[in-house]
Amino acid sequence: MPELVVTALLAPSRLTLKLLRAFMWSMVFSAALVAAVVYGCIALTHVLCRPRRGCCGRPRRTPPACLSDPALGEHCFLTLKSSGLRLHYVSAGRGNGPLMLFLHGFPENWFSWRYQLREFQSCFHVVAVDLRGYGSSDAPKDVDCYTIDLLMADIQDIILGLGYSKCILVSHDWGALLAWNFSVYYPSLVERMVVVSAAPMSVYQDYSIRHIGQFFRSNYVFLFQLPWLPEKLLSMSDFQILKNTLTHRKKGIPHLRPNELEAFLYDFSQPSGLTGPLNYYRNIFRNFPLEPQELAKPTLLLWGEKDPYFEQGLVGAISSRFVPGRLEAHILPGMGHWIPQSHPEEMHRYMWAFLQDLLS
Repeated sequence: MPELVVTALLAPSRLTLKLLRAFMWSMVFSAALVAAVVYGCIALTHVLCRPRRGCCGRPRRTPPACLSDPALGEHCFLTLKSSGLRLHYVSAGRGNGPLMLFLHGFPENWFSWRYQLREFQSCFHVVAVDLRGYGSSDAPKDVDCYTIDLLMADIQDIILGLGYSKCILVSHDWGALLAWNFSVYYPSLVERMVVVSAAPMSVYQDYSIRHIGQFFRSNYVFLFQLPWLPEKLLSMSDFQILKNTLTHRKKGIPHLRPNELEAFLYDFSQPSGLTGPLNYYRNIFRNFPLEPQELAKPTLLLWGEKDPYFEQGLVGAISSRFVPGRLEAHILPGMGHWIPQSHPEEMHRYMWAFLQDLLS
């Protein structure tokens, strides 16, 4: 068929897609402006209630001692083959078994896996990374350096750079969004997956279109589409919005100690410490609309019944995309979003049972 005819036949579809994307971006930035007003009022209230803290975050000059706890493992750096970036990771149990790779979420870092590093190092080589842009890892400033494709390439380089051909991939929040995609595009590098509190992006997209309540739960995503303003709002009154996120009585991490809170705030208080993590969100709508993905990798999915950010209905939506028999999903009563830190014992029980056949 002549190229001109093909172009003419495809023109209506291409126009429709362009109009759809234009409508989507107009809605996203409208929501971003509304979110900016709401979060601006919240940040200003924190400043007025705590005037001595001022309008900026206090830079932390010394990392808290808990970040150097030798029981959690050895601090190392790995230069990635694809990008040349240097990523920081904490490693323990090398030689004790298969690679268990941990991917953290926002606003966290490798330290969010402290309980799991202690628990599984006797039978696995456990590695918790600071993802690109976080902590001691390199943090490119350009938004285009945080696309899903580049972040997946980072995970591939980590696994191969550590000398393994596959891993058990354990992930939470943003790390789980990457893990879902990684299991589809790099299936040979993943033996099993443990996913906590996150859905694949295509599932989240389709579910949110049908359930408006999920948009309201994820309102912060729209704020983070804006340049520089989110960094400013999150740092005001010495990072009070982040402090509330992590320590809120109902929505936060129960019994989080002050030094553990500082383990997260230390990284974000460094120059441009928030920009890399927020650039993940600034790429989240780049490939809209997303095609449905079939999920086939054996996966343990743990979901908090009281997760304030993601509705329970997403679990059923995830299950509908799976090859039968490959997903083991549990909605955990009374638990919220931060299961690896808030209820590590329960998470460990499910993980040991799920991985038992790999150890026999």
